[in-house]
Formats: sequence, structure tokens, C-alpha cells
Amino acid sequence: MAETVAHVSRPARRPSLALRLTIAVSLILLLAVTAALYSAWNYGLQAANEAYDRLLTGASLQIAERVAVIDGELVVDLPSSAFELLSLARNDRIFYRVIGTDGETLTGYPDLPPPSGREADAMVYEIEYSGETVRAVMTTRPVAERTLSGQVSVVVAHTIHERMALARDIATKAAILVGAAALAIVLLAYVAVRYALAPLTRVERALLSRDPNDLSPFDIETPREIETVVDAINRFTRRLDRRIGSVQSFVADAAHQLRTPITAIRAQAQLAAGETSPDRLRRINRRILDRSVAVSRLADQLLSHAMITHRTDAEPRESVDLRRVAMEAEQETRSLAEESRAAPVLDLPEEPVIVTGDRFSLREAVKNLVNNAYEHGSPPIVIRVGAHPGEASIAVADRGKGIPPAERGSAGTRFRGKRPARGKGAGLGLAIAHEVAVSHGGRLHMRDTEDDGFEIGLRLPQTEEGTP
Repeated sequence: MAETVAHVSRPARRPSLALRLTIAVSLILLLAVTAALYSAWNYGLQAANEAYDRLLTGASLQIAERVAVIDGELVVDLPSSAFELLSLARNDRIFYRVIGTDGETLTGYPDLPPPSGREADAMVYEIEYSGETVRAVMTTRPVAERTLSGQVSVVVAHTIHERMALARDIATKAAILVGAAALAIVLLAYVAVRYALAPLTRVERALLSRDPNDLSPFDIETPREIETVVDAINRFTRRLDRRIGSVQSFVADAAHQLRTPITAIRAQAQLAAGETSPDRLRRINRRILDRSVAVSRLADQLLSHAMITHRTDAEPRESVDLRRVAMEAEQETRSLAEESRAAPVLDLPEEPVIVTGDRFSLREAVKNLVNNAYEHGSPPIVIRVGAHPGEASIAVADRGKGIPPAERGSAGTRFRGKRPARGKGAGLGLAIAHEVAVSHGGRLHMRDTEDDGFEIGLRLPQTEEGTP
């Protein structure tokens, strides 16, 4: 059979932040350069028009000055200086026309059209003439003689090749200057971005060089904008360190607690295997049963504690009515309780008592408190819900002596005293309740009741009243 080699496709490498910023700056500069080139072209064309229009205006004025009336007739003496002036536009063709007072052409190109209106003494306009676009200037001069009066018009025009070449030259030089400036800005922006992002590279190197087991906070000098990133990483590593430490401690404690009862069960089983006396065998089997019940309860509490620890950060919080939590805990406790045990009594207010939390975790905490009361307290056992100024409480009360005042400060510690579980007590019930209370922003509250009993429960921040 042919061997099939699986190729793991790597995700495409995404562009760096520096490249993205550089592209963004380049796009902005591209728009700016486009606008600058458009403006440069318009400016070059305007400058070229002004320069060559002055040539046309000067030539038309010179020709107009050489128009005279001799013997009652208009006579035009074309000055050579006018054509020398127009010859500055070397590659352009020159056209001219002198129009008399009655509209006749005195000299020049008779089909060269004047502008449609004559409101100004000197008028600049563009027309299509002789198959090309030409630019023309018309100048008027009044004539007042005895035999002749009116206005003489002088039209001077040439093609626009030279002025377009001048406009292109101006726009090209401006484009080179703007393009060089834009390129320099892009390069400087890239260097500036790389320099600004250098602290991120230091953070990356610090992360990559860190030992996987080292979860201590980072001490890196960074700008203010990146301090939040480093602080977030440090907060995450502290949470991870606490979680790993808690898991390691929990595993070590759980192994210690399970080893002793399992060893005892094994030893009792070995005794039972060689025992021939029925009475002794029954006693051994009873001890094995008691040990098995203790191990089973410890395993249940270990799983419950692990589930609650997981849900602390994983599950979203919702509005929860503590009355409903108490009823669910009472129902589950009653369904799993031994026949000899009396069911817990509910003491609930009429109005809802609302907190923000995880219903499953709260229910497990109450169930553990009830089981703890069954194990160490005296009936009747009461599940009580109450509202206090700014707080809500769900507690379990019984008629037992409760925890001695000297030990109440460490009541929520897991496996107090590091003693292995004996009898039916697993040592995790109060620890579970304490962790649930702390994860909900509350605390574990204990007090002696007026009827010589003991009450322990959760005090939690209360939200606004309403139906969850």
C-alpha cells in the first residue's frame, strides 16, 4: 500500500502592522499626490497661458498703434517688432487680422473669426481654426477723424503647442518634486513605524525567551500605549499562575486524601479474604462499606469542586433568585438522602431575592452545606434565604454546636489540617461553599442562632429586585 503523507497546511502569513500602516500612509499620500499633480497641471497651464497671452497682447497693441488714417483711408504698417515678439513661440503658427471700422479686413487672414462680443478692449479667447486649437487676443482702437470714425480691431493668434509644452514642463518638474517628497515621506513613515513598534518586538522576545514554567510578571520598559498590553499579559499570567497553583495543590491534596481510605479498604479486604468467622467478617464488611461511602463522597466532592472551579471563569453570569436555588437544592438533597434523614425545611421570603451569578454553582454550594449539616449537625435542618442592606443570603441552619469560634477563620480552607478523610466527612463541603461565595463577590458567613444552633451560608451582593 502506498504511504499517504499528510501535509499540514500552515495559515497564510498576515501582513505586519508596520506594513499595514505604511500602506495606509501610502494610500493617503497617493490621494495627496494626485491632488497635487492636478493642481500643478492647472497651475502650469495657467502660468503658460498668462505668459503667452502677454505676448499676444503686446503684439496686438503694437499693431494697433501702427494703424493710421491717410487721405481718409485706414492704413496698417505692420511692425517687425510685433512678429519678433510672437516668434518667441518657436513651434507655433501665427495668425493675425486687422478689421476696419466697417468690418472689412484691412490685412491678415480674413477668415480668422473675432470673439462673439466686444465688451473689453482686450479679449482673450480660444477657437478652432485651420484644423487646430488656437488662442487669440483681440485689441480695439478708436479712430476719430473728420472723414472716418469708429473702432479698429486687431486679432492676433497662434497655436498652443508651446504653451502646452511649457505647462507639461512645469507639471513634470512639480510631479518629480512631489513624487520624491512622497517617496521620502513613505520611507520616513516606515522607519518611524518600525521605531514606534520596537517595544512590541521587545515584548515578543521576552515572551519567547521566557521559560514555560515561569509565570512571574514581566518587567519591560514600554511606552504608555503598550503598557496596557503588558499589564493585560501580567494579569493573565497571574491568573494562570494562581489557577495552576490551585490545580497542583488540589491534585496533591486529593491524592493524599484518597490514598489513606483506599489503603484502608485494601487492608480490610485482605483481612476479609482470610477471615472464617461470620461475625468478624460482617464487621470487616461494615468497615469496608463505611470506607467506600467516604471515598465515594470524597470523589463526588472532588468532581463538584473541579466543576465549580471551571465554571468560575467559563460560565456567563445571570440573574438568579436565591429562593429558586434553595428549592432546587432541597429537592435534590431530599431525592438522594437516606431514608432515616429528615428532609430540609425551607424558610423563604415572599419577595424575590435576586443576585447575579451561576445557578449551578450556588446550588452545589447549598447542597454541600446541607450535607455538612447532616454529617456534623443536628436536625431540624433549615435552608434559609434572606435580604439584608445591599446583600442577599442563602444559609443552612441546624441545632448542632457548629464550628468552634477559633476555627471559623479557616473554615473555608480545603482539607483543613491536611488530615485525610475519615468516616463520612470528606473535608471539601465548606471549601466549595467558600469558593462559590468568593467567586460571586461575597463571603462565607457563620453565626450562632438564638435557639442554640448554628448557621452557615453565603452572603452575596444583591441586585435590583425583579423577576429573573
